[in-house]
Amino acid sequence: MDFPDIDDIPAEPPQRPWIVLADTYDVEAWIANYNRSLQAAIVNPKLQGYGICFHLHEGGEIFLHTGGEGDIVLDVEPEAAWVAPLLTAATGHPAPAGRIWQLPSEVLTQLIFGLNSLIGSSRLVLSHDFRIKKY
Repeated sequence: MDFPDIDDIPAEPPQRPWIVLADTYDVEAWIANYNRSLQAAIVNPKLQGYGICFHLHEGGEIFLHTGGEGDIVLDVEPEAAWVAPLLTAATGHPAPAGRIWQLPSEVLTQLIFGLNSLIGSSRLVLSHDFRIKKY
């Protein structure tokens, strides 16, 4: 069995302090910049579950992944479950039974703008398992 060399395994990008976005123009610019940064960080095209992790000021993390069609998958860690009412208000979609949210692409700007003041820092994620059965 072939195992990758330690040098072939990408390191997780560093955590960055969040800069509060003033309006939807800032959000759209952030999304474009995030997409460029993420595409540059993906050195292995076989990676799955890449996206961004938002660390919230009041505790917990939210992992965000967008699919090929722009569909959104959120993994809201149990420590961040307190943010579910805001996610519902920002996106217009009810909370799921578990911690995985599946949302249409057209709510991305509202989602980021809604979370904006709650985010303490963010980091690119090169591998996160969104497919496992969540409780």
